[in-house]
Amino acid sequence: MNAPNPANAPANPTAAPEHGCVFCAIASGDEPAAVQYEDEAVIAFNNLLTWAPVMLLVAPKAHMSQTDLWRGGALLARMGEIAADLGARHCPGGFRILSNFGYDGMQSQSHAHIHVIGGRPLGPYIALGSRPR
Repeated sequence: MNAPNPANAPANPTAAPEHGCVFCAIASGDEPAAVQYEDEAVIAFNNLLTWAPVMLLVAPKAHMSQTDLWRGGALLARMGEIAADLGARHCPGGFRILSNFGYDGMQSQSHAHIHVIGGRPLGPYIALGSRPR
């Protein structure tokens, strides 16, 4: 799975990193991370958050927004393949792949990414008693 896949590379994989973006710094090797997968366009690494035993992030190396990622075709499809493969490898009992958009969606990094979460039963998506009335 670590072989480069040029056919699925984004249009501009060498886009300038955004100043102050930790994911850009990780992608360029300027910040350390426990990398689980890397090719010329995508990097996957352990999330520093520990809400679940397995928390991985799959991100394009080029800085882009969540919306731009989800409007794309080949790059998002490639990231989905990588996320599914990593989930199956690290969480054989099941896992969740998700993406947060905006403040209310709990997006904390502006650099596009998807989460792979698992390693234990995850429960409901949202607490049943917390629905607005």
